[in-house]
Amino acid sequence: MPQLPEDIIDRLTQMERRIQALSTAVNTRPAQNEVTDGAFNVRLPNGTSVLQVGKWDEDPEKSEYGVAMRRQTGELAIALYNGSGSDTTRQVLRLYDSYGHEVFSDDIVKGGLARPWLAMLPPQDLASANWPATSSLNNWATIARSYNPVWQPRMRLLMETRASSGATGEVKVIIDGTTQFGGTVAAGSQFDVTDAIVADITTRFGTTAKIEIQARVTSASGTVYAKPVLMYGTQS
Repeated sequence: MPQLPEDIIDRLTQMERRIQALSTAVNTRPAQNEVTDGAFNVRLPNGTSVLQVGKWDEDPEKSEYGVAMRRQTGELAIALYNGSGSDTTRQVLRLYDSYGHEVFSDDIVKGGLARPWLAMLPPQDLASANWPATSSLNNWATIARSYNPVWQPRMRLLMETRASSGATGEVKVIIDGTTQFGGTVAAGSQFDVTDAIVADITTRFGTTAKIEIQARVTSASGTVYAKPVLMYGTQS
């Protein structure tokens, strides 16, 4: 009987292991995610990243961790990062539509909303005779009032003012009956102010603010008119 090479058993064992490894590889679905350097990525078969969680920058000196979610077609949908590389900096939460427009974001400076700017005012009457008005001499009179929920830390109010022929007067805006919003303008000037709507957005978020337009005549007689034409909340 011819003698077999001394390593034939070892070779058969190695061959069996290789066949098993090949069989396992053929029947195993390719991994759809990867974790590298503190970051987790979910990728489509074409390599597009649809979810990124974890360390945001390859620079080892930076330590920011964030989140980004993309649509399967590649457009950014949700993001929570700021790009500063700091793990102690507040991060803005942003939502995007399918065209890349930022449709929602929070205000990381004061709280509340940064976007969207929600309010749209309908076209207003241009005839000042039909506007809120007062003939009060020297004493402030409230000529218009509205109530609005506080969703954002600041507000912009644009208002047209007028005085009757030969008269002079002033117009101002008061929040919650006590706090003046912006400065006082002479009747006939445009009031255009962007400022904090309340002192503390954290404690007032979602509550209702009372907004009043006040005016007075400063000449011997006459009438002062005012008409808001634009008002919306905005970020810090």
